[in-house]
Amino acid sequence: MTKTVLLALDTSTEFCSVALLSAESADDASPAEAGAPAPQPRVWSRHEATGAVSSTRLLPAIREVFNEAGLALADCDAIAFGSGPGSFTGLRTATGVAQGLAFGLDCPVVPIGTLLACAESARLRDPSATRVLAALDARMDEVYWADFAWDEVEGEWRTVHPASLGAPDALALPDEPFTLAGNAAGAFGDRLKAASAARSVDREAVPHALPVAYAALRAFRAGRTLPADQAAPEYIRDKVAQTTEERMAARAAQGEGAR
Repeated sequence: MTKTVLLALDTSTEFCSVALLSAESADDASPAEAGAPAPQPRVWSRHEATGAVSSTRLLPAIREVFNEAGLALADCDAIAFGSGPGSFTGLRTATGVAQGLAFGLDCPVVPIGTLLACAESARLRDPSATRVLAALDARMDEVYWADFAWDEVEGEWRTVHPASLGAPDALALPDEPFTLAGNAAGAFGDRLKAASAARSVDREAVPHALPVAYAALRAFRAGRTLPADQAAPEYIRDKVAQTTEERMAARAAQGEGAR
């Protein structure tokens, strides 16, 4: 069997997240093994709340997972990273480290959207979560969101609505029962109408290197990779700060919502 070793990074939030995945493929199995499912991937990970200093923790965490796995960086076939949306600084950190490692290893990168990682995370915990509306607190009284449907035939997510930025009460709801994934439900409460419309809410399905790794493994095997020089974050939002007037308006809106 062919082994794939993939390193995944995510620093799009206040967490520094690293996952190392080693998976075997049944594509080259012997006739006697044909039809047998491939073994489940082995994974090693770190997921730590680091605040704004994830850049100082990322490389040590990478070394730790390789040491724990008994593997070397040179064993990597690809480097995956959470490409966004998310923290501007965090996205640049993960993109830059993934790009630098991939250049050194002469291997491809696999960008995985952080909202897709939320959908993947929800389905890892609940296999019935095949329609997922992912929604993350984007600060500035806005939400990053996207709508995904799991294709059982293809064994992959289909994007129903791409990553977008909008008001918490303006999300387009799926036309079938869905899981709401992400931290937006906790951040906005009743203002997020999708929470009351969802069949279930998974607030723990937030960006994490482990679901990034699983999604990236499928992308790598399907050939959906990029050369290192094309690694780039997906920002969605063009501005990172509010004016004084915008901050005052946002506080007033929150005050009205609390009444």
